[in-house]
Amino acid sequence: MPELVVRPMGQSEFDQWYEASTRVLAASQVAAGNWSAEEALTLAHEARRALLPDRLATAGMLFLVGLLPDGTPVGSAWLGLTHPRGTPNCAFLYFIEVDEQHRGTGYGRVLLTASEDAARSHGVRSLELNVFGSNTPAIQLYETSGYGVVTQQMRKSLDEQQS
Repeated sequence: MPELVVRPMGQSEFDQWYEASTRVLAASQVAAGNWSAEEALTLAHEARRALLPDRLATAGMLFLVGLLPDGTPVGSAWLGLTHPRGTPNCAFLYFIEVDEQHRGTGYGRVLLTASEDAARSHGVRSLELNVFGSNTPAIQLYETSGYGVVTQQMRKSLDEQQS
């Protein structure tokens, strides 16, 4: 695996991550057809405030940053030590991302492994996540890391006439 230092985020790193990841959430939801472009950023901020009322200090949440040995940040991860739907003894990976210029280098796998280790160190026995169906590289990472489909949500556009 490539060399990467993974550690908890500091406050300034969190503040930058919070804004950037909220924009990523908004764009992802628009691309998936879940939110309109006009309302996406507002809805993303509402979703973040609901899950992170105390931001970095929100109980049960862990925020990790991945850094090259020279201190260059390459990615981040956010996990909750309790599952949002109450699944017992299961943490939830809300967000993991490697900066675009560093993708395809193995850093995502390092961040994922560090997230698993962090959950395990808190006594959690499993980790669950959601991934958009169009995110093929992430799906491949998760499958090759031992993740399996637990539930699957599917959608069909009815705007186009089917022949």
